[in-house]
Amino acid sequence: MSLFKRIKNLLTPAEAPIAEKSIMTLSPGDVCEVSLITYNVTGRTHNRSRNAIVLTLQDGITIRYLTVEERERTVYALYDPIDGRLDSIDEVPTILELDDRNYHMEEQFSGLIMASGKTPYMQGGEQHVWQYQSDDMRLLRIEWQDGRFMLYEGESVLPADVRVLRGG
Repeated sequence: MSLFKRIKNLLTPAEAPIAEKSIMTLSPGDVCEVSLITYNVTGRTHNRSRNAIVLTLQDGITIRYLTVEERERTVYALYDPIDGRLDSIDEVPTILELDDRNYHMEEQFSGLIMASGKTPYMQGGEQHVWQYQSDDMRLLRIEWQDGRFMLYEGESVLPADVRVLRGG
């Protein structure tokens, strides 16, 4: 190697390594595994004020939703959409009975979300969320945006059961 090539290599900045995808940076087109089931990520909503995301996951014809919120520890929950209806945003109850199971409201919040890909809400905006838990640890989530309610039923997921398989 000539002296000039050596000098050139010393002065040329090294290429920055490509950052690996984390669960918080997944976007449509990526692949992840939740509880040993592989899903394609088809959509994503992001609430920056809570450092929380909701990933729309698809496995064949099955669509599920993974919520991830970074607090003092990262909290995961996997939801299935359910049929249901509420009449008004002002009348969301603190205790909800569904299929002989009582859900108690744990928290209520609102914030601006950004949406990409296939999500229940095709554009960002102000979203209101109510999160419930039953005595047997089942979860219920209600979302409202632009006059539309979405209801989900699910369960908590251990962090070890969630991993990124392929990031785009």
